[in-house]
Amino acid sequence: MASPTVAANAYANLAKLIEQPGAGKASEAGGPSFSSVLKDAISSVAEAGKKSDAQTMSMASGKANVMDVVTAVAETDVAVSTLVSVRDRVIQSYEDIMRMPI
Repeated sequence: MASPTVAANAYANLAKLIEQPGAGKASEAGGPSFSSVLKDAISSVAEAGKKSDAQTMSMASGKANVMDVVTAVAETDVAVSTLVSVRDRVIQSYEDIMRMPI
């Protein structure tokens, strides 16, 4: 399980991703749309997974350091954990809205 420091760094990285110019189409409020932020976050997790896979393959062929592989795998773990937490919160919010009386 990720430590609070690692989780805080993951959320900080997501905040940086959101604040990047060109991170998505601007909405009427001037910021990126939710769908573009979500798409960027998912692509970031996929990129972390690819990096982890590449480091693992490099280590298997004897070209990479063990610490590099461990770091890449840990970063992927944090990214996936963050994405799962966001997904769970979105589902919980949807369920709360559906339970609201009309």
